[in-house]
Amino acid sequence: MDKFFETGTSWSATVARIFLGAVMLPHGLQKTVGLFGGHGFSGTLEFFTGGGMPWIVAFLVIVGESLGALGLIFGFLTRLSAFGVAAIMLGAIGMIHGEHGFFMNWIGQQAGEGFEYHLLALGLALSVMVSGAGRLSIDALISDRLFNSEKGN
Repeated sequence: MDKFFETGTSWSATVARIFLGAVMLPHGLQKTVGLFGGHGFSGTLEFFTGGGMPWIVAFLVIVGESLGALGLIFGFLTRLSAFGVAAIMLGAIGMIHGEHGFFMNWIGQQAGEGFEYHLLALGLALSVMVSGAGRLSIDALISDRLFNSEKGN
């Protein structure tokens, strides 16, 4: 269990974790509470399942983009949160964005958005999965308590 919460003191891991969470949170808020033009939880669930996605996968995407983003921002269950984001990004590339090519649809000439954004998020998520939460994280506090209690401190 201690390896799950163990994290280094890297500022680069901290920056990657917080920025990935900050970018993912608005997407999660669209899907959970309907902010930023989103359809909220029930609307998103209906849209995803109507497109053939199993309800449990749709539910996990919504939770991963919302609670996972908060987990990243606060550094709580960081590796699990980053794994969720990575899985969502791979799914988005494979199910939707891969067919539209690499580039985002900046000038409206494609049928949809490409996957360049998803690759960046995937790269950050993988980096956070390897490095852990870094500084200023709940995981670091938990890890310190686990290690200190094991050493008898």
